[in-house]
Amino acid sequence: MNEVIKFLQDNKAFFLGTVDGDQPRVRPLSFVMVYEGKLSFCTNKQKPMSQQMKANPKVEISSVSPDGRTLRISGKVAFNTAKAAKEKALEIMPKLKGMYTADDDIFEIFYLESGVAVFSDMQGGKQEITL
Repeated sequence: MNEVIKFLQDNKAFFLGTVDGDQPRVRPLSFVMVYEGKLSFCTNKQKPMSQQMKANPKVEISSVSPDGRTLRISGKVAFNTAKAAKEKALEIMPKLKGMYTADDDIFEIFYLESGVAVFSDMQGGKQEITL
């Protein structure tokens, strides 16, 4: 888990894919934390991304480092409604405070309930981590 979180944090932007009916949707994210041992992210529950994950909790996340190493995470998300989780997110990324508070009904934390992370390199090397 430490290697996964470090990779996502070091490479700033990563991409989360969801399904909208029969259409894949991908968007960039930059917030990630480990909360209660789970790889966690945040969103606004009014956004299509949130609605798509609630309709179909299967997602994929992708990131690449400047040297060409890639990370692909596939898994199933769940939502954490605890105020403490929101407070932790706001502490980790203070610029979120310009959009949300821990008491906001629209600010939500989601996490990988189960998943697999796969690191790959340009030489064909692979490392798989169960999350």
